[in-house]
Amino acid sequence: MAENKLSSISQTDSLEAMGEFWDTHDFTQYDTDAPDVEFTVSSSVSIEPDLFAAVEKQARLRGIDVETLVNLWLQEKLVEHDALVAT
Repeated sequence: MAENKLSSISQTDSLEAMGEFWDTHDFTQYDTDAPDVEFTVSSSVSIEPDLFAAVEKQARLRGIDVETLVNLWLQEKLVEHDALVAT
């Protein structure tokens, strides 16, 4: 940081002091101009090659992406499971 230049929020010119400041403060208290940002969280799950090929085939037959089909099937399975547990 430039010498004698204070941070606008923590009002310090030391990186150590800034770190201490943010250890005890929440950024959202000072979030006045920051724009909202949308993002997607993705993950990967290993799938056996033969099983993946079968899912790809089913997705092609339905004219949808593999990811869409997997999400639909997982959602259906969760709804079925919740219905069974509720009874």
